[in-house]
Amino acid sequence: MIKATITRSKADESITSFQMTGHAEFAEKGQDLVCAGVSAVVFGSVNSIIALTGLDPLLDIGEEGGYFSFEMPVDTDPVSFEKAQLLLEGMVVSLETIERDYHDYVRISTKK
Repeated sequence: MIKATITRSKADESITSFQMTGHAEFAEKGQDLVCAGVSAVVFGSVNSIIALTGLDPLLDIGEEGGYFSFEMPVDTDPVSFEKAQLLLEGMVVSLETIERDYHDYVRISTKK
């Protein structure tokens, strides 16, 4: 199962980081549409943040798959921060949509 943990600020509910662990195991490697969907959403969102905001988030990507960590940079200007938040919230909506249809393979949780 893929587990996603979204960390939000207690002060304003903004997303400060997220972590993904595990494998969907919906189908064989290379045929797993749940894994492909989650990967496309996460990598697309992070690539969009980097390209559209100029931010350099702290990333940790497991070499063998099954792990992805993202952390917002501390010194983010307000305009870039708001753009990144919109992209991150869009990512969460997309992941929740996948979770709704494939709840046996994807779980999303939030912590503050």
